[in-house]
Amino acid sequence: MTTELPADSLVPASEPEREVLTWERFGVAARELAQMVVDSGFEPEVVVAVARGGLLPGGAVAYALGTKGVGTLNIEFYTDIGQTLTDPRVLPPLMDTSELPGHRVLVVDDVADSGRTLKLVMEMLAKQGAEARSAVLYSKPRSIIRPDYSWMDTDKWITFPWSDRPAIGSDRPGD
Repeated sequence: MTTELPADSLVPASEPEREVLTWERFGVAARELAQMVVDSGFEPEVVVAVARGGLLPGGAVAYALGTKGVGTLNIEFYTDIGQTLTDPRVLPPLMDTSELPGHRVLVVDDVADSGRTLKLVMEMLAKQGAEARSAVLYSKPRSIIRPDYSWMDTDKWITFPWSDRPAIGSDRPGD
């Protein structure tokens, strides 16, 4: 006797296996990530969200920690699924990091995939004299940098709830 699988459980052979984060799991993930930071004894004075993917996780973690100092660094690296620029680059508007020397900073992003974006941000903050640690929802085994805090490890492509549909007026994913 064979059992028929529901149609939505079938994945086309050409489609890579994915880790899917729902809005509900995102809320749990952000609080658990914040708890890891608290449990470590690190008390960030500022949360820096790496835009765009780290905007929502950064805000959620900052709220969970009760940290009111929040900023963003806009970094461009991924141009499409599995496609990147040669190197990550900082985009305007630029965050004023002149007030960060000596401050405890938590850098938050959605994923440390290659790790190159996170490495760039951590190096920028180290040059400014900030005591910085990093937190991501997901880290991948191939990342060149191991985040200080990671909610989950995966080698799958991740579908985030904020980028699971094409941009409005486009057939391109929100990436």
